[in-house]
Amino acid sequence: MFRPKIPSMPQPTGFITPPVVIEPTAIIQHTPPAPAPVSVAPTQPTVQLTPGAVVALVGSGMAVVLVVGAVLVSMLLAVAITGASVAICALVIRSLITSEAKHR
Repeated sequence: MFRPKIPSMPQPTGFITPPVVIEPTAIIQHTPPAPAPVSVAPTQPTVQLTPGAVVALVGSGMAVVLVVGAVLVSMLLAVAITGASVAICALVIRSLITSEAKHR
């Protein structure tokens, strides 16, 4: 049905230059510089947590979780209340329309 068009390769015309011969060059090896002395790491950890710091971290983490949870719950309630009010408005309008149609 569909046949691809294959381009034809035209034959070269005119003068063709012969390939250039590349002569190898000398390879010079460089010695790498001596590595810098490695310092020994201290045996104590960099950050030391005291019991008071651990309690503060846990308390702040719980506070963040509670605040984020309160924000998310309030957003969910706002959406639910808005949806409920829209649904109630829709029911009232539908009942008004149907009662108006029955009176005629």
